Amino acid sequence: MLWLLIGVLLWSCAHLFPSAGASTRARLIERVGEGPYMGGFALTILVSVALMVLGWRSAVPAFVYAPPAWGATAALPLMFAALLSFAASGAPSNIKRVLRHPQLSGVAAWAAAHLLANGDQRSLVLFGGLGVWAILAMLSINRRDGAWERPDPAPMTAEVRPMLAAIVIFAVLFFAHPYVAGVALMY
Repeated sequence: MLWLLIGVLLWSCAHLFPSAGASTRARLIERVGEGPYMGGFALTILVSVALMVLGWRSAVPAFVYAPPAWGATAALPLMFAALLSFAASGAPSNIKRVLRHPQLSGVAAWAAAHLLANGDQRSLVLFGGLGVWAILAMLSINRRDGAWERPDPAPMTAEVRPMLAAIVIFAVLFFAHPYVAGVALMY
């Protein structure tokens, strides 16, 4: 469990640093250069992911709370919404007119979906920790960047690509979930 906790904290700190410590980041880049900074950032993220995977696999699940009976059912549309908002972040989309941070909103929705379906301590650490990170990151970026200027409206056809991507990724994850996470989504 310790490795999982360290991985989540390392991920969160590394990702919060650019917005929460913008001036320190700028000085660090000035001192070591953009390339070495980005290399160190990427290495930190890889290490944090490895620690989360190792920590998840080594932690013995112990239940902290009983998820609601409807939690697993509600998790499915919430996961689709998470994937849709994440997919919409990479291209012009009207979703970006509603969500200032579609990727981080997607992570928060992903975390909430998993917390509705799972009540064990490792889920609480991983999904709860990354959900809190996503919310803190949105607040930190908002504080750093100031008022939000909504993008111009996109044609309705701009929603087709993110929708198709979300459908495909949802289907793949739905069927691969037992092999990746060890838990079947349908009982």
